[in-house]
Amino acid sequence: MTDKSDDGAAVDIATDLVNLRADIASLSEAIAGLLSGRADAAGAAVKGALGDARDQLSQAASHAQDGALGAAADFERRIERDPLTAGLVAAGIGMAIGMMTKSRR
Repeated sequence: MTDKSDDGAAVDIATDLVNLRADIASLSEAIAGLLSGRADAAGAAVKGALGDARDQLSQAASHAQDGALGAAADFERRIERDPLTAGLVAAGIGMAIGMMTKSRR
């Protein structure tokens, strides 16, 4: 009688092992699916952040360009209004740069 109960216990253990393997495989698939979903969500978040940063950088560059063009136009108007002063200032700046870069022997 002990042989039959030992055989039944062995079958029960084998069945439990098969069920345990199936449960572990199912759990592994569930974890892989969860991680894949999280990775996809993280990738989408990074793409969104990069898009926002690119838009902000583009706007900043546009504002800087507008400011530079405005300053250049203002500079041109000042030169047209008073060309003698502009020429004297340019000559003074040229002389200062020339004196600073002059080699000393």
